[in-house]
Amino acid sequence: MSQLRAIAGIAIALTLLHHGQALAQAKPAASKKIYCWNEGGKKVCGDALPASAANSARTEISTKSGMTTGRVDRALTDDERTAAEIAAAAARKQAEAIAAQERRDLAMVDSYTTENDLRRAYGERISLLDETIKSSKMGIGGLRLSLLSELRQAGDQELAGAPVTKRLTDSIRGQHAELLRQRQILSAQEEDRAALKRELLDSVRRYREMKGEAKDTAAPQPAAEAAQS
Repeated sequence: MSQLRAIAGIAIALTLLHHGQALAQAKPAASKKIYCWNEGGKKVCGDALPASAANSARTEISTKSGMTTGRVDRALTDDERTAAEIAAAAARKQAEAIAAQERRDLAMVDSYTTENDLRRAYGERISLLDETIKSSKMGIGGLRLSLLSELRQAGDQELAGAPVTKRLTDSIRGQHAELLRQRQILSAQEEDRAALKRELLDSVRRYREMKGEAKDTAAPQPAAEAAQS
């Protein structure tokens, strides 16, 4: 009995070995590649890629078909990688700005029923700025008159042969500095008003475009209704 078992075991082992050899023969061999890259201005090809060419641009060719199976760009330098990251960040920022503008456009169309409503809203903002600019101009006018008055006082003291007092000198300097500051504020306010006017024109343009798109995408009338209209 033990002899029969041993013979059976040998037969099973031979069967498994034969089956394994058959699988190994049936399994296709891995496709080999030829690598081609530039080295010192010359094209170099080989069946193995050396470490010196690991970062170089290369073409991969199948030895079986002779066809190009892939192309690998060279590795970027640190400066190039940094420039690419900056460009990608700028592109993302621009895409986000465009998406935000589209959301504002949709909100604008929802908020204002007509173009006149939109213009009226901007008109109120422009009127507030106009009032602010008017107040700034009046303040600057008052400062200028006060400064001129003190300059005349200083001139009179010098003509009289008396030294200009420290109090008057400090006041002149302070008012002059304040006048320059108020002029800068006024300039910024006028720039804001000009920017708001440009924004109004741009908003009206986008509003008309959005309204036009809404009309174009409206559902078409049935043929019967269209004929009646």
